[in-house]
Amino acid sequence: MTDRRRKSLKNSLYIETPIRETKRHHIDTQQHIDNQSIDSQKIEKQQRTQKMDERSIGAETKAIDRLIHAFIGYGTGGNSPAAIVQAYFDWASHLVMVPGKQMELQKNLFRNLSRFAVYSGRVMRNENPEPPMTPLPQDYRFKNEAWQRFPFNLLHQSFLMQEQWWHYATTGVPGVAKRNEEMVSFGARQILDMFSPSNFPLTNPEVLAKTMKTGGRNFIDGFKNWSQDLQRQINKEPPAGSEKYQVGKNLAVTPGKVIFRNHLIELIQYTPTTEKVQKEPLLIVPAWIMKYYILDLSEQNSMVKYLVDQGHTVFMISWLNPTSQDRNLSMDDYRKHGVMAAIDAVSHIVPDTPIHTAGYCLGGTILSIAAATMARDNDNRIASVTLFAAQTDFTEAGELMLFINESQLTFLEDLMWEQGYLDSEQMAGAFMMLRSKDLLYSRIVHEYMMGERNGMNDLMSWNADTTRMPYRMHSQYLRSLFLNNDLAEGRFEVGANPIFLRDIRVPIFAVGASKDHVAPWQSVFKIRRLTSAPEVTFLLTSGGHNAGIISEPGHARRSYMVNTRKRGDKYVGPDAWLEVAEKHEGSWWPHWHEWLRNHSSGETTAPAMGNVEAGYHEICDAPGTYILQK
Repeated sequence: MTDRRRKSLKNSLYIETPIRETKRHHIDTQQHIDNQSIDSQKIEKQQRTQKMDERSIGAETKAIDRLIHAFIGYGTGGNSPAAIVQAYFDWASHLVMVPGKQMELQKNLFRNLSRFAVYSGRVMRNENPEPPMTPLPQDYRFKNEAWQRFPFNLLHQSFLMQEQWWHYATTGVPGVAKRNEEMVSFGARQILDMFSPSNFPLTNPEVLAKTMKTGGRNFIDGFKNWSQDLQRQINKEPPAGSEKYQVGKNLAVTPGKVIFRNHLIELIQYTPTTEKVQKEPLLIVPAWIMKYYILDLSEQNSMVKYLVDQGHTVFMISWLNPTSQDRNLSMDDYRKHGVMAAIDAVSHIVPDTPIHTAGYCLGGTILSIAAATMARDNDNRIASVTLFAAQTDFTEAGELMLFINESQLTFLEDLMWEQGYLDSEQMAGAFMMLRSKDLLYSRIVHEYMMGERNGMNDLMSWNADTTRMPYRMHSQYLRSLFLNNDLAEGRFEVGANPIFLRDIRVPIFAVGASKDHVAPWQSVFKIRRLTSAPEVTFLLTSGGHNAGIISEPGHARRSYMVNTRKRGDKYVGPDAWLEVAEKHEGSWWPHWHEWLRNHSSGETTAPAMGNVEAGYHEICDAPGTYILQK
């Protein structure tokens, strides 16, 4: 081999070797990168799997917590033991640290014992002294004259003194949170009411007199009443006597047609009874906590019939009675598929005409939300808003607020989550606690000890025809409105934007009831300062949440007070309002009818039933089908 060739070969080997090594290095580097990518994907996959496992574990543990809460809630009626313990600890721990309050309680105790000793001595001497304690006006347990005779006068006087002392003991303790104070005071009243001398046969003179008169037959009759009620409760049947009242036969019989139906509502249009009607129709939004026909009871006390006979075109919403399948219905569903769907239907049947609207209880609250939303969105189809015992500010919602705090709501939400809705019996239990003297113990005495049956009437029959409330809606309602008061404070969102009641600029007519335990009239009264309405008429009727609203002309012992605040008038609080309001005897319905007529634009011929061209045809006769759902 020549030197030239040897040198050329050497140069070739010198060049090729680095190239091979460079290629091999590139391959190794790429393989390393691929391995890193694979390792990174494995890590990401492991992280995702770990997160999914954590979420799964979190969901499982949360489900366990909810089931435990639900189980406890069944036994406590949805009340949180933690909230109760917290309230009593707050009260007891502060009471221990206030010797001045303790001395005051001791003085009160010795003063009551002295008064009772003097009273007892005079009773023993047959001097017929004036009782030192007088029951509250709403306490009817000791009204019978038999309670003024020995020894029952001593029994009920000692009981009233205990009530007074425990009221002093549970209120006015410095440092105790107001809600906790109210809860402890409420609990003390509940326990005392349980041990009232009126609840026991041997210490109730009325029961003893009935026993002497019937030779003990009253207890036999009472046992029959109790066993009958127990059997009906087990079988989920209505109370005895309800069979006399049937929807579509002697309840909810005002003629009309269901002209619209979706999953949530049926809309009823009532048949006119006058040649001419007011141009503006009236849409009524009842509460979904109970069935709508409280406003269409018997013929003589039907608000719907009264309004139709006065020349109003009346539409009524009938709500679905939800089941567990409807657990995810929201507050906005009730606004959109309830109120707004009804307004759309009325607008097609009576086109180019503003609509008078009225809402009862929860129906009034959702109507206020709908009206504020429409005002925000420049929808001017509402002519006026009427609210029956409906709250828009929940800061003074009465003793129901005792059941509304974070701990209570957590328990109640978990109870609803487990079954998908709030059952009517659970709601009834809460209301019964608020009026245990009237709704529970008086019934036990009257029906089970004295063996007498209270006669059933249409309102009582309606009250027993209960409904349910879906989990999601009721949770939102309690949290957003009761707990956080978002509606009154401008934080309630519809469509991702808040609404403001001050945007409502149509006339408002608000009705409160003087004995309302569900929506205290002072709370309903707050609508006077929450809107920009050109005028707000507030009317205070006698009676409670239901009987005060169903106050037909001719109803005995009915009265009302009324006053109108116009734009520019200075605000008057509820106590001062009582001094300036006009007082009237009789039903408030005619006053409202005149108000509606004065805010209407005259009379016209009655509109057709429905509007077939717009898709609103006659589906069936009133009262429809949703009202019959059990």
